[in-house]
Amino acid sequence: MEGTNKIGKSFPDIPHLLCWNTSRDDDREPKIMKIEQMTLSQKFIGLILLVFVLGIAIGLVIGCQYLIAFSPSDKIPAEAEGSFRLIAEGWNTIQKRYVDREALKAQKITYGAISGMVNSLGDTGHSRFLTPEMVKQETNQNRGRLEGIGAEVQMKNNRLVIVAPMDGSPAQKAGLNPGEIILKVNGEDVSDLSLEEAVARILGPPGTQVTLTVLNPGTGLSRNVSIVRARISLHNVIWQLLPGTQVAQVRISSFSNGITADLHKALEKIGEEGGTSLILDLRNNPGGLLDEAVGTVSQFLREGDVVLEKDSVGRVTPVRVKPGGRAYDFPLVVLVNGGTASAAEIVAGALQDSGRAKIVGEKTFGTGTVLEKFALSDGSALLLAVQEWLTPKGKTIWHRGILPDRTIPLPAEVIPLVPRIGKKITSLELKESKDVQLQAALELLSKPGEK
Repeated sequence: MEGTNKIGKSFPDIPHLLCWNTSRDDDREPKIMKIEQMTLSQKFIGLILLVFVLGIAIGLVIGCQYLIAFSPSDKIPAEAEGSFRLIAEGWNTIQKRYVDREALKAQKITYGAISGMVNSLGDTGHSRFLTPEMVKQETNQNRGRLEGIGAEVQMKNNRLVIVAPMDGSPAQKAGLNPGEIILKVNGEDVSDLSLEEAVARILGPPGTQVTLTVLNPGTGLSRNVSIVRARISLHNVIWQLLPGTQVAQVRISSFSNGITADLHKALEKIGEEGGTSLILDLRNNPGGLLDEAVGTVSQFLREGDVVLEKDSVGRVTPVRVKPGGRAYDFPLVVLVNGGTASAAEIVAGALQDSGRAKIVGEKTFGTGTVLEKFALSDGSALLLAVQEWLTPKGKTIWHRGILPDRTIPLPAEVIPLVPRIGKKITSLELKESKDVQLQAALELLSKPGEK
């Protein structure tokens, strides 16, 4: 989520957003956590590219017959000269002898090589290379209107996994679910593509159609899903007093810019309308801005830590609660599932560790690194994990997720019952709902002593 060019303080690793940003509210660069996503991822690009990845990545070739293109500050360590020479040999061999001359596109090979270098770190789904266009997406995706199918994806175990569809998005309406694996895009197998390559095939202008072949890992069944891309308006804080109760269900769909202010206003309104307890619904929330996660936790905690940042030498820095909260005393339950990622996991972990709330649902996605952005000369960038997030009690989020206090799976065919813009949940809908997670949260609030 800058003068220091460090995104980590507010830019956790997050999954990749299958939307384009089409407008900007201002020129300020938000502190992005992608995280994240969730983010936040590519496969090895093959033996040949790995042979010369470092040389292409830095743009340096050694020897009088090789191209030298690097800034004066990019010194080659003496102990690495042999490696760079080997890389240059690979580059020259490919340029001179590869039979498909049309495939020798310098930028594509260079970007693929840099991606391979980052992939060799084994930090799949987190540290990654961004093309100039992707840098713009990372900077702007938390502002304005979006275009695309409206879903977060991430590479996990070398497979393209859906983290969460956005509320009201084409992806959600088409029935895409967290945890499903994208096998094909318009009939093309994407199993050997990098995250960036696969995302590029899924994205497209509004009104156009894309067909995804997705696999449900639970059932082992695959299906084709056709989705019409659209412009997506974000409604990130929605709430409603559940009928027949004084319990407010507050839905936060992502932690974009301004969420804390919107939540504060919502909490004030809930109090005015007689609400006495809260269900904070973070299901399928893919994350967003760290600052907004801190602001959200601060609405419910007077003091303490929101999250711990652990660096490469083991130094731990706490991120503290901010003053000015609105709901310190409201009984609280938080709903999570496998689509809860990044900043949303920070919120759930902080409220759980402090004893402020019970967590109900399923284990969260498990995104938990702080990324730092290193700009490259052509507008591309490296996002490298330089810190890890821990809950206030020191529990690891990365790859492990947040475990609920009460684990309640939601049947695959059941859609979570959430507040909707312009339409209230009716008493009949609540009574007949098969959203067992929401029902369990209501039960806990009616019997606060139970776990």
